[in-house]
Amino acid sequence: MNHHQSSTPFMPGSQQQVKLFSAAHRRATGQLSNLRLAVKDLFHIQGIPTTAGNPAWASSHPIPEQTSSAVQKLLDAGAEFVGKTLTDELAYSLEGRNIHFGTLINPQTPLRLSGGSSSGSAVAVASKLADIGLGTDTGGSIRVPASYNGLYGLRPTHGVIAMDSTVPLAPPFDTVGWMTRDLDTMAKVANIYFHAALPQRTRFTLGVADNLLEESEHGSEILQWLREHTFSKAIDLKGLSLPMEAWKPGQTFRILQGHAIIGEHGEWLSRVKPAIASDIQTRLDWCRTITESDVVRAQKQRDKIAGGLATLFKHYDVLVIPTTPGRAPLLDTPEDALNSYRNQLLDFTAIAGLGGLPQLHIPACLIDGAPCGLSLVGIKNSDLSLLAMAQRLTE
Repeated sequence: MNHHQSSTPFMPGSQQQVKLFSAAHRRATGQLSNLRLAVKDLFHIQGIPTTAGNPAWASSHPIPEQTSSAVQKLLDAGAEFVGKTLTDELAYSLEGRNIHFGTLINPQTPLRLSGGSSSGSAVAVASKLADIGLGTDTGGSIRVPASYNGLYGLRPTHGVIAMDSTVPLAPPFDTVGWMTRDLDTMAKVANIYFHAALPQRTRFTLGVADNLLEESEHGSEILQWLREHTFSKAIDLKGLSLPMEAWKPGQTFRILQGHAIIGEHGEWLSRVKPAIASDIQTRLDWCRTITESDVVRAQKQRDKIAGGLATLFKHYDVLVIPTTPGRAPLLDTPEDALNSYRNQLLDFTAIAGLGGLPQLHIPACLIDGAPCGLSLVGIKNSDLSLLAMAQRLTE
């Protein structure tokens, strides 16, 4: 099945429903008034079908009767709902391609992928069709499209924002997240969810994962950006090396995520037999081969990684890593090369995922016009501190 291009990040055929819902639920005042909200098509919105990126999902599930609380909180704060956005099927991809609804055009670099699975929300914000792109992040679905589209993107601490009335992928790792073009808007949304202002701190110690910088396409650019933005700001930079060979974060994450996906969707997949993109179907088939002993070993490995991260954060306030290994892959990248890249990418994104930690992507640099950047990773519930750190770095 071929991937065609989509000219819009919004779900087709729902604009009239969107207008009716927005008119009935918009508040004229509030902290988010005059800000437009695009919502990934995993969140239920009253009266509007949810597809989760696959038409068979909508046809086999009732139209939602209630709206996700994660969406409702932003509407109650005055955000204007402008549409539901495309997602990769079941959110099980980091590419931004969908055989049913199309491959989105990356507005920053049209010859490269937009990233997924929160692809539509990212492209809507990058194209200035929305100011807030609400999405979900399991294995990187906020952080990756934020990187590829030159946006700020936050994957919050796991479990701090309720995921009711939302189609899950792998609940042990699923989070609500959002993307914006600027930190001010990012912080406004955080204030709605966390009911607190950003903390005021004057000194930070950043632990920079030198070995991941060396593995990334833009490591030298990240280091240069950090030096320029920490000079004379009472921010200390200290290099460190993460034990990636011992941790095997990507491999560990894939097993635990895959086991959770089949637990969540296995029955529906067997009963409905939906048409699914071949690369995603291949991964789903592999998920069914995961054994209980595989899961037990992966859980022990996850505990090992969590312990290592806990020790690390005794010495550093924030861990700095490249969000992705580099720029977004080209649209015509062969499937086997994309699969290899995905495995490398998961080694980067799985660190926060396995720890349940917050991670904030900062669009720090361009390589030949293509966005990429760095991430700040903190201890659990340090979400607002990461935003304060980012503000300090970019002021």
